[in-house]
Amino acid sequence: MWLGILASAIMSCLYARGGAGWLLGFVAFVPWLRTLDASRTPAGALVAACAMSVAFTAAVFAWFGIAIGDYTRLGAATGLSVLLLAAPLFQPQFLAFALVRHVVGRRHGPVLRALAGAAAWVSTEWIVPRVLGDTLGYGLYPSRLLRQAADVGGAAGLTVLLLLANEGISSALARRRDGVRAMAKPLAAAVLVPVLLACYGFVVLSVARSPGGKPIRIALVQSNIVDYERLRRERGAGAVVREVLDTHYAMTREAVEQQHADAVLWSETVYPTTFGHPKSEAGAELDREILDVVNAARVPLVFGTYDRDAAGEYNAAAFVAPGTGVLGLYRKTRLFPLTEYVPAWLDGPVLRRWLPWTGTWQPGSGARVFPLRLADGREIPVLPLICLDDMDAGLAVDGARLGAQAIVILSNDSWFTDPAQGAELHQTAAAFRSIETRMPQFRVTTNGYSAVIDPTGTVIATTRMGERNLVIGDTPVAEPPRTLMVAWGDWVGRAGSAFLAVLAGMAALRTWRARGAKEVLPVAVAAALPADVAVLPPAARLAAGLLRAFARGSLLWMVAAVLLDDAAWQVNTLARMRAFSALFLAPEAAAWCVLLAFAARASVDNGKLVLTRGARHLELSVRDIVAVEPWRVPIPSPGAWLRLASGERWRYGLAHPDPAGLARVLGASGGQPAQQPAPSRAAAYAHARLAIRRGPLDQPLAKFVLFPLVLAIPAFRLHQHIAHGSSFGEYYTFGLTAYLTTFVVWWAAWAIGVTLCAAALRAVIEACTLAVIWLRPGQVVGTRRWLERLGLTAFYLGLPAWLLLRVFAG
Repeated sequence: MWLGILASAIMSCLYARGGAGWLLGFVAFVPWLRTLDASRTPAGALVAACAMSVAFTAAVFAWFGIAIGDYTRLGAATGLSVLLLAAPLFQPQFLAFALVRHVVGRRHGPVLRALAGAAAWVSTEWIVPRVLGDTLGYGLYPSRLLRQAADVGGAAGLTVLLLLANEGISSALARRRDGVRAMAKPLAAAVLVPVLLACYGFVVLSVARSPGGKPIRIALVQSNIVDYERLRRERGAGAVVREVLDTHYAMTREAVEQQHADAVLWSETVYPTTFGHPKSEAGAELDREILDVVNAARVPLVFGTYDRDAAGEYNAAAFVAPGTGVLGLYRKTRLFPLTEYVPAWLDGPVLRRWLPWTGTWQPGSGARVFPLRLADGREIPVLPLICLDDMDAGLAVDGARLGAQAIVILSNDSWFTDPAQGAELHQTAAAFRSIETRMPQFRVTTNGYSAVIDPTGTVIATTRMGERNLVIGDTPVAEPPRTLMVAWGDWVGRAGSAFLAVLAGMAALRTWRARGAKEVLPVAVAAALPADVAVLPPAARLAAGLLRAFARGSLLWMVAAVLLDDAAWQVNTLARMRAFSALFLAPEAAAWCVLLAFAARASVDNGKLVLTRGARHLELSVRDIVAVEPWRVPIPSPGAWLRLASGERWRYGLAHPDPAGLARVLGASGGQPAQQPAPSRAAAYAHARLAIRRGPLDQPLAKFVLFPLVLAIPAFRLHQHIAHGSSFGEYYTFGLTAYLTTFVVWWAAWAIGVTLCAAALRAVIEACTLAVIWLRPGQVVGTRRWLERLGLTAFYLGLPAWLLLRVFAG
């Protein structure tokens, strides 16, 4: 396993370095995939995934750990250590890929396994907030032909194709003992990926035409003045501000008078205070200086500064036109975690005391388009992006939809200076925004790499790292063609999530049908084995139990918050969705993963209890089992301990829905009968739960997916009429993506509401059941059956009735 991971890490390192290394992208993960194929259990696959995430982070993103250490002044070694420890959180797509691939591979063939794994990868990258927004597809940038397909599916689409190519080669190697013919099919599929990409790129580049009209000539001022804090300590704040501005003034005059630039760009946060909202008379004087320089140059200027309002300060880009003044300020949308902002739930005096370098900026509201008003009368609509904004394909797509014809990027990559690989990767990722939208790009940084990039992603003019230089780039600007990325947005991650949802739905449907086809026997004679169980060490049971208890407790807290009309819970729909995901879905999924990692098949064979998990077998003689002791608290699920003839408990607990049935089967299997302890309230509770048949309307798919959909459709239609004037008002005004996004939000909101209602009803049913067990244990089964019927009736009739009441009352 370790050799496979090491080989993949080395090839990933070479792949990320660029140059001819892009060829390795199609084979880099093959050794790791062979390692995953050798993993017989989900736990083994997750271990291999965690190890690969650490190795990949060390091979590709070591520069980021060094930058963290330098920025926080903790040292490069500390920063790198922290990054490697957090690698599974930093690169969670490895874990999702390995787990989904393993689970699907147990039931399906290599084709569906490969598709599901790739879908899990890009879905995780789309769903989970990630610091750098990186993806494998960026490594294909050195190939001018292959990168052109990014206008179809973005960099994420290239990632999917790379993963499928690796899967094809891995599958071919797995079949090498079956002969060349068996290897040919998956190998041909793997080779077909780069061939198709090259053909598409050749066609695109062959038919691509330069936009008509007069080119726009923009100057990028790279001053190479960095580490403002050190300079302030050495020279004083006033002297540093004076040096920075005077340097930019001089280079701007050169750009206009000698290079005849149509517009000038300065880098991110080059202006050290809030432009247009001076904090002092000195700040107001600096504002007037810049306006005088722009009026004298008679060309528009875009530069990095700060903005502020009642909510706080913003990292901003100011647009200044000669004779007009400030046209507007764009506020940076994607802030860097901790260094630029701290989430409200994490912020506080303790954090600020421990991490004094944390930022206080507020995020902007998304993409905006501003005009560059040139001296010849032209007005070019441009999309401004600041630093990390250019890692978000959605912002570039939104800008293209708003009518932008070019992208201007202001960045400060000085903390990637040593090593410079971070700045190189940043420019590579930014170039993909031009390919996806087919808009030219003008990207200025403090000390490198500044560049002018054409719509094919080709760098027309650039600088070296650590030099003071003036970059002049000419490129035609016109209305760009509407690519599939612009039409559909960053759709690959959403498509991957939908594919996995369909796959899970089909699996649930098959399980539902299989259960319905089985003869339902009375609880008293139901066979407990063979059955799926979880073989849990005490630590695993404790971990899964705590996770599930936290998830279920969070549901009840959310129910209480709704009933009490808690303002913190009622902030907005997206806040509720985030809270629901963090407090319930995430711990519930984690508990499920723990149970899955220890899943096994239990059977009785030749007087032995046999527990099978992949290639592993555990055997325990039935003669050695003298009692089956149900767990007093059925957490994370019902289960039991096995008491041995020696008087000790077996070291593993068995999570099984029917401990009493398990005891009967073991007792009837020969040898010494397995004796069940005296009836207890826990046993009566488990008996009552098993006595209830779950019909189709009581299945999770019907309750938490289809039923919320039925409720969301009329509510969404009513919202469309109120907010947009018709059932399809938002579609006609903002397009299909906005319409569907709003509908999904409504659906998710109703799903959360339905889940909370179900949790409230479940709490009442379980509480009443426990009360009956305490007072009248002989009537618990009949009472439970009536409680379940009443709860199901209230669930399916109460919510629609409430919705109708709200509609007619309003």
